[in-house]
Amino acid sequence: METTQTTQAAPEWRAVADEIWAIIRENAQGFKELRESYKELRESHKELRESQMATDKQMKATDKRFGYLSNRFGEMVEYMIMPNLVEKFDELGFIFTKANRSIIKDKEHDIFTEVDALLENGDKVMAVEIKTKPDISDINYHIERMEKLRKYADLRGDKRIYLGAVAGVVFNDSEKGYALKQGFYVVEPSGETFKITEPKDPCRPREW
Repeated sequence: METTQTTQAAPEWRAVADEIWAIIRENAQGFKELRESYKELRESHKELRESQMATDKQMKATDKRFGYLSNRFGEMVEYMIMPNLVEKFDELGFIFTKANRSIIKDKEHDIFTEVDALLENGDKVMAVEIKTKPDISDINYHIERMEKLRKYADLRGDKRIYLGAVAGVVFNDSEKGYALKQGFYVVEPSGETFKITEPKDPCRPREW
């Protein structure tokens, strides 16, 4: 009895198998095209990754060159402004006898800062921050710098009055107003030279 059932079922399974193979043959081309599409997609992703890596590398190199040029341009601005700063501040009643770039280092008291131009005499010190285009963060950082200079001066018994100024080749009105409000002198281009604006009422030159 069992043998008869198995013999009768065999043709049915062969029919199913034939149908399955027929479906596979009919869709073989589609499967092949799908595999090709997947392969092309993988190649496309690979090229995209390589292109992105090349772009990232180029951007890093550009950023590095731009940073170098910005630093060099900043140095050039300092050398252009520095020689005339003393003369311009003389016109405002200051008589500075010394002008230089200064680096303050005091590891013991954790004080480190750089000053683009430090103008000095026996009574006053003017610390000038020089930027191509000053922004609010530059001005805020100069306030922190002035506090460090005051602390350093006190540690050395320097009782002179410390004042601050911000110089820029391009000064937006908002940044200029903010600098004056903080009590800084503002140094900016004027014709073939530059001018210094003193903070006045309601602001006053801030002393540290």
